[in-house]
Amino acid sequence: MKLALDPQMFFSSSSVYELPDIVASLGYDWMELSPKPDFVPFLKYPRIDDAGVKRLKKLASDAGVGIASVLPVLPWSGQTRDARAAGADEDLRQAAVRAWKRVIQITVDLGVEVINSEFGGRPEAPHISEAHFLKSMDELLPIFEREGLQLIFEPHPDDFIEDGLEAVDMIRGLNQDWLGFLYCTPHAFHQGHDPGTIIEAAGEKVRYVHLADAWNHLTSGGARYISNPPGNPARVHQHMEMGMGEVDYDAVFAALAAVGFDGVISSCVFGWEEDARGVSERQRDKALALIDKHFGADTTTKVRSSKIST
Repeated sequence: MKLALDPQMFFSSSSVYELPDIVASLGYDWMELSPKPDFVPFLKYPRIDDAGVKRLKKLASDAGVGIASVLPVLPWSGQTRDARAAGADEDLRQAAVRAWKRVIQITVDLGVEVINSEFGGRPEAPHISEAHFLKSMDELLPIFEREGLQLIFEPHPDDFIEDGLEAVDMIRGLNQDWLGFLYCTPHAFHQGHDPGTIIEAAGEKVRYVHLADAWNHLTSGGARYISNPPGNPARVHQHMEMGMGEVDYDAVFAALAAVGFDGVISSCVFGWEEDARGVSERQRDKALALIDKHFGADTTTKVRSSKIST
């Protein structure tokens, strides 16, 4: 098992080349690289060249930080995040596939074995999204397999697959051992089922976990959040520090232990840049406490970084 940090709260003030030292200073051995403008931007072609990839790999090695995963979000279903444009654009899909091929090469050159992503479509047009998603899979899955990579999917709010069990079924339907499932705790209330049900169904496919908290927007008859006009399809969730919201972490970690989880757990809090260091350190300690409680001291010892001062 690995404990990683997505250092997203440092993105606006730090280049991608500064991230390994930041992650190391916060007591983490592993880093997750999510969409960043000077690396792989959100919904855009990568912005790093081969020299930059080599530089980043060396800086991470020098800092004693492994890159647990690369997390691109690219429109491989040929659709944007604009709900008014539910149809698929074949030029956009082809551009996304082109970008994905470059992301795969970057990941391989970094020495990373895991890529995380979303299904990347529109909930208003799930059949169109699925058809174009599968078309992209036909082109890309042979490349992932050739390069020996794991591809791990998460159901995301406002995607064409939001339900946790439906995501597990799609992953199994793609029928590749190296495809996995990511359980994202801040999306817990958008996945349609309790954590234990989803994690049990995913079983050995659960390879990655994102840790952050969220409030349950479904309580109080769905009236906790007010958005106008009433009934609009906005997806409300947060990526808060653990303990600020209502995710049942004991249920999540008990379920993970029950299926023998041995993947990556990544802290992914967004939006608290003014206390980014404090939040990241507290997230680390809370994750270690949960690992100790549900997996045992031996696992905690293996996961705990030597960088943590005692």
